Amino acid sequence: MRRERSRLNLNNLSGSSITASAEETESVGKALSKVLPVNAIVALFGDLGSGKTTLVRGLVQGYGTNSISSPTFTLLNIYEGEKTVYHFDLYRLPKEEEFVAAGFDEHFTAGGICCIEWAERIPSLLPQDAFNIRLTCLGDEKRKIEITRGGK
Repeated sequence: MRRERSRLNLNNLSGSSITASAEETESVGKALSKVLPVNAIVALFGDLGSGKTTLVRGLVQGYGTNSISSPTFTLLNIYEGEKTVYHFDLYRLPKEEEFVAAGFDEHFTAGGICCIEWAERIPSLLPQDAFNIRLTCLGDEKRKIEITRGGK
């Protein structure tokens, strides 16, 4: 089987890549950890099981933290490492206003990296310079990862 080429450009954080396993998806996250600037907002989009948490796991590992879990029931987990990662899972967030009421938007400029799963739940709060990552399941463990910059 021919391996599809990655068109992911980490120098300008854009493009797309096909991964064939959870480990490869984590590797994309680790690579991102090397180039994301402080206060980066990473808006993650994709269906349940598309690999959003797997990608964040790789990113967190890239900063020296090995254990993460999906924050689905807590909305936010914070991981301390070379850079602090604020990992949001907004699947259960009923209203965008509750994100602000909880003070979560203050993490956007707290000197770390914000990774927001289900970012479509807070469309008007996403900054124009957010890194948008869409993950699509292509079967089994194969994923398409597309990175674009900005836009609400």
